[in-house]
Amino acid sequence: MARIAGVDLPKNKRGIIGLTYIYGIGRSQANKILAKAKVDENVKVSEWDDKQITAIRNIINDEYKVEGALRSDVQMNVKRLMDIGSYRGIRHRSGLPVNGQKTKNNARTRKGKKKTVANKKKVVKG
Repeated sequence: MARIAGVDLPKNKRGIIGLTYIYGIGRSQANKILAKAKVDENVKVSEWDDKQITAIRNIINDEYKVEGALRSDVQMNVKRLMDIGSYRGIRHRSGLPVNGQKTKNNARTRKGKKKTVANKKKVVKG
């Protein structure tokens, strides 16, 4: 089993797909890493030998910010936006979409489950 950056990569996946299980590495980054390590992207993770795993691990450790370090960096960036009171920070703080999306109809991912608001009761004249 290949364990890179604290993540167990799935054995039965191709190399390029297996690397995307690491937070901060997508398809294009995985492609570059495998090219640098001289590993074929179509070879499954279970077929990598120790030398290839070590080469991939070294490239990721030296050149990329992944997993915990990247998560804390992103968290710090969001916290900085909230602290300086920017528009984006205020949107983060109130749990609304940040990048200009409309909120009238959609945005359920950010806003959460619907909260029904009752109408005002009409006054009945006697």
